[in-house]
Amino acid sequence: MPILIAALVLVAVVLLGILLMPIALVQRYRVGTSRQQARGWLATVNVVGLALSTALFVLGAALTSLWVPHALSYTALGWAIGALLGLLGLWLTRWESDTQPLHFTPNRWLVLGILLAVATRIGYGFWRAWESWHSGLAGGSWVVARGAAESLAAGAVVLGYYLIFWTGVRRRFHHHRRSGVSHA
Repeated sequence: MPILIAALVLVAVVLLGILLMPIALVQRYRVGTSRQQARGWLATVNVVGLALSTALFVLGAALTSLWVPHALSYTALGWAIGALLGLLGLWLTRWESDTQPLHFTPNRWLVLGILLAVATRIGYGFWRAWESWHSGLAGGSWVVARGAAESLAAGAVVLGYYLIFWTGVRRRFHHHRRSGVSHA
């Protein structure tokens, strides 16, 4: 009986997470486009965490490429596109460097684009799981056979964007602090 209760609780938690996902995405957009104070320690934590995530993601893509053709190359291409978007994001970000401390407001359109990539990837993952379940192990559906490498590329775009963006925020924060404008 306790195993059944634990299984039901696990299913309820997963379903609750799925139901709350739209709210989480909207909140992520609101926070991602708001005016924020640049903090060196926060930028450093983000850069270190994203660098570690990127390394583990690439390792996972390399292992996946043993079974899924082009997984590693799509991941590398996705990361490069994300890095370019991160540079564009830094360029389009509104910086308030004359204030004490430094503040920035990310570009709404880039944040929305990254958020839509994440939402699409999540939605496709659910749809693909549904299709896989219906087609069974024999696999008669092309949907089951396709999409893993492209999904990895979408995840790599997000990692590349945020790693480059937060590296730029960290660099700008330290430059701002060295210039004597801020004492934060």
